[in-house]
Amino acid sequence: MRKPKIVILGAGYGGLMTATRLQKAVGVNEADIVLINKNDYHYETTWLHEASAGTLHHDKVRYDVRDVIDRHKVEFVQGSVEEIKLEEKRVILDSGDVVYDYLVIALGAEPETFGIKGLKEYAFSIVNVNSARQIREHIEYQFATYNTEAEKKDERLTIVVGGAGFTGIEFLGELTNRVPELCREYDVDYHKVKIVCVEAAPMVLPGFDPELVNYAVATLEKKGVEFRIGTAIKEATPDGIIVAKGEEEVEEIKAGTVVWAAGVRGNSVIEKSGIEAMRGRVKVQPDLRLPGSEDVFIVGDCSLIINEEINRPYPPTAQIAMQQGEVCARNIAALVRGKSELETFTPDIKGTVCSLGEDDAIGVAFGKKMVGTKASFMKKMIDNRALYMIGGPSLVLKKGKFNVL
Repeated sequence: MRKPKIVILGAGYGGLMTATRLQKAVGVNEADIVLINKNDYHYETTWLHEASAGTLHHDKVRYDVRDVIDRHKVEFVQGSVEEIKLEEKRVILDSGDVVYDYLVIALGAEPETFGIKGLKEYAFSIVNVNSARQIREHIEYQFATYNTEAEKKDERLTIVVGGAGFTGIEFLGELTNRVPELCREYDVDYHKVKIVCVEAAPMVLPGFDPELVNYAVATLEKKGVEFRIGTAIKEATPDGIIVAKGEEEVEEIKAGTVVWAAGVRGNSVIEKSGIEAMRGRVKVQPDLRLPGSEDVFIVGDCSLIINEEINRPYPPTAQIAMQQGEVCARNIAALVRGKSELETFTPDIKGTVCSLGEDDAIGVAFGKKMVGTKASFMKKMIDNRALYMIGGPSLVLKKGKFNVL
């Protein structure tokens, strides 16, 4: 009898969690497991803002996929997913085709530009290791170039961050730590540097506790960040951005660096494959399956789960993706063994912490609000826990954050 083939697309938090749990739950004789990923490494998406600002080396945010999977049980294939043919149970890669019996779509997110003109061409996005490296090097280049020009251009030292959500605020926190170092390194007057955060929504960190938000804004303002809240970016240009100012007027903010951190969408492969979605995210069934499908599961950024209490989708977080991976693995193991009763997924939000740089943060954990070094300690513990859950103690020792205080 042929063994069923389980194919997992993507080695982000959801995909890798599914793979590492499945390799324990399903025996070698029960099923073949294939993990497909564009790169041969996993990167901690929640650490990319540090690599982008240059406060953490990009190699620290990633580790080899083969180091955390059991290679006797999971076959790793490096390749980019181009399309999923649901009727044929086939995945088309840039390097060939793969057939499946059970499929897990965990392809991660892409930046959402909301159709704003020039963003793709003239703004950077914090999306992966390569983009993080590019942002860091670009900012350094601006500082390095400033003093070499006869006519100094102050806008080289202006950094605009589009978006005051989680990624935007965490990136700003790292930037305010990094900028003084860059000023010392390149003999630049600190007062010449401008960091501007532009947010179209009327608030910073929507959904976060207002008291904690006030702490975050006050902390970042004290470190030199200028907030432009309720201000929409109309266009990105080679010289900076154009924002709305009132009903009719617009204003140009000249900047050497524009970083877009205002939203993500699910993977475009979803729509390309004819799967019904909202901005690349699929409203999954309670057991994480694609509606109308017996054998396709969707986890992580490509899945959409409604929080019934507030009738809004849960944010696409690493915490939820990892929990989905665990449930998905148990459900596939049940199907492989011929069981039809599957587990329902319910997110268990342990807490949320937003870092404001190396030793400062805001957060809610176990129902308690926290700020400063205590919240920062909690953030590092959460980061270490994510490593532990996927790769055990050895991965924590290799990649963990131990400068906790």
